[in-house]
Amino acid sequence: MIITIGRQIGAGGREIAQKLAEEFGCTFYDKELLSMAARESGFSEEFFEQNDEQKGFFRSLLTGPGRGFSMGNFYRNEFSGDNLFQFQSDAIRKAADEGSCVFVGRCADYVLRERDDIVNIFVTANLDDRIRRVQERRECVEDKAQRVIEKGESQRATYYNYYTGKRWGDSASYDLCVNSSLLGIDATVQFIAEFIRTKLKVKN
Repeated sequence: MIITIGRQIGAGGREIAQKLAEEFGCTFYDKELLSMAARESGFSEEFFEQNDEQKGFFRSLLTGPGRGFSMGNFYRNEFSGDNLFQFQSDAIRKAADEGSCVFVGRCADYVLRERDDIVNIFVTANLDDRIRRVQERRECVEDKAQRVIEKGESQRATYYNYYTGKRWGDSASYDLCVNSSLLGIDATVQFIAEFIRTKLKVKN
């Protein structure tokens, strides 16, 4: 069983993904994928963290100050703008081959698109709820929270659209889109879980 969760910022997608992993006894992957990709590539995990779900990795490597990165290393490793995505994709495939997983973001739905044991979910929420969650998480004022959401979602959309050829957050890109504001986190988890059981014909 493979579950992928796309999510708007502040929609509770990560929490929902964790609870689904517990519900089905799956391994949970979010930023753990960055560590896996770093180990496989031989590059610092810092590179992956600073450019997580953002297009333009190549540019930041060349221009970012104090990154411990030299042009000599660049040419020796034949690093290109799409290598981050490739390393991360390899880590996703490897994890999926090892057992049932829940993946958060990082185009996992696209990377694993050939599998027939996968369910792709997108979690949204009302803007007021998303702003409130970001305020609580970052301990910031409302305006700052809204800017965080707008900037972060623009980056996610650009990254997802570029690598998948689909549209981030568009219902046509997923099996199910759900608004967590309508039912709350726990009831949303159970709603998604029932959908997964039906789609994959999983017995309770």
